[in-house]
Amino acid sequence: MKNEHLKQLFALNLATLFISTSGALGKFIDMPTPVIIWWRSALAVLFLFAFCKYQRISLKIKSRKDTITFIISSLFLGAHWVTYFYALKLSNVALGMLSLFTFPIITALLEPFFVKIKFDPVHIVLGMMVLLGVYILAPEFDLENNHFIGILLGLLSAIFYSIRTLILKLHVANYNGTTLMFYQVFILSIVLVPVMFFMETSNIETQYPYILLLALLTTAIGHSLFIKSLKYFEVSTASIIGSMQPIYGIIIAYIFLNEIPSANTFLGGSLILCTVVIESIRSRKRRI
Repeated sequence: MKNEHLKQLFALNLATLFISTSGALGKFIDMPTPVIIWWRSALAVLFLFAFCKYQRISLKIKSRKDTITFIISSLFLGAHWVTYFYALKLSNVALGMLSLFTFPIITALLEPFFVKIKFDPVHIVLGMMVLLGVYILAPEFDLENNHFIGILLGLLSAIFYSIRTLILKLHVANYNGTTLMFYQVFILSIVLVPVMFFMETSNIETQYPYILLLALLTTAIGHSLFIKSLKYFEVSTASIIGSMQPIYGIIIAYIFLNEIPSANTFLGGSLILCTVVIESIRSRKRRI
């Protein structure tokens, strides 16, 4: 029993590490952001389809209403990925990932508008802590400063991600997590087809190894492992361990991109991650 727990804990940490590679890869890949997202989605469709067939996971959509919400959530996922990758390219991996990681608190603030739960005033306090963390992260409040614009895009990406997660949460009980992810990237790959005709795509010849890593390691394997871990751990536990994503991402960016975060990045980032851990622990206690 103990060995099984350690095995699943290792798998969850591995999933977190794999997902964390999105920061360095998004910054490094030399192609227009919408083109990167199309390749990421299209290749992930193939990998996830093969996985579903191998595991005999049903891909059947149960109702037309579900199809509509799948499409809407996919559009929010696409908006999340595009704004996140622009944030990475305009600023750096540390600022991009840390500003994105405001999403757990944003989700908590938005959740009462999606499901029938009572609003928790503590979320206002945690939200203020996050805003303080973002304020410390920002080098200066100037729309001509790329780092500041990158942080704003990271926050916008967090909002899109939160809305997408809240929409998908309505379907988790009725669909396998891998099925949901398959339809997300499938719809997104169709929606983004036009960008392949209007944007520069020739760099794929030199960038395909990194695109493959993004689609297979980060998206297909990383997200599938993370979803699978929810069978063994509380969502709050997975969220706490998931808080390591920016830390892993910063380390990966330091090793492969030679990006060194500033003191303000460490301070503001620590404050943001503290709020995530606090909310995760509180949510776990509410379930007990």
